[in-house]
Amino acid sequence: MTRQIAHHLPDAMLRGYCAGTLPEAFDLVVASHISLCDECRARMHAFDAVGGALLDQADEAELSEDSLAATFRLIEGIDVEKAKAEETPPPATSGVLPAPLRSYVGGDLDAVSWKRVGGGVSQAILPVEGDASVRLLRIPGGVEVPDHSHSGSEMTLVLAGAFSDAAGRFGPGDVEMADDDVTHTPIAEPGEDCICLAATEAPLRFSGLLPRLAQKVMRI
Repeated sequence: MTRQIAHHLPDAMLRGYCAGTLPEAFDLVVASHISLCDECRARMHAFDAVGGALLDQADEAELSEDSLAATFRLIEGIDVEKAKAEETPPPATSGVLPAPLRSYVGGDLDAVSWKRVGGGVSQAILPVEGDASVRLLRIPGGVEVPDHSHSGSEMTLVLAGAFSDAAGRFGPGDVEMADDDVTHTPIAEPGEDCICLAATEAPLRFSGLLPRLAQKVMRI
């Protein structure tokens, strides 16, 4: 299937992904987008090449006496499944969920354990380490997400359907970046459900009273 992706990852996110400095929640969104987007996958490989060249030119550093043992200890502590998800993701072939995301869900869309959060919207919070969180969202066509701003960065990847807000229209494969300067009310396009993968650094800041009351219970 050909995807007409109009909204891509910013360079800062790709560099952070290549350097391994992003929280796991954002790593997952980046890996999922890269599996769908030829352009961003090519840019990622370019950043990898630059990083490798810089390492080749770097001065040699002295190693401590226990460096080898410390390396083995790190290897023993690696979570193999998470490490696989962080490798260069292959291009998507079929289904709704990209390969990096399927390893977290345990399958495709039919394996997701959805929970209602109100207004017909459902979510599935995925298990990741760190303070940032990541969740799948299912928004029925024509439904709007309550007006909100942010306490940090938010990155949303559309997997199916589409939504629109003041920044434009976002369809399958598109990524929207938002921060504490952005207040928006995403509205799912009429028709099929809008399925999104969203990573956030901190809880959202809702304008309405009811969403604020439900926020702690729903972990949004």
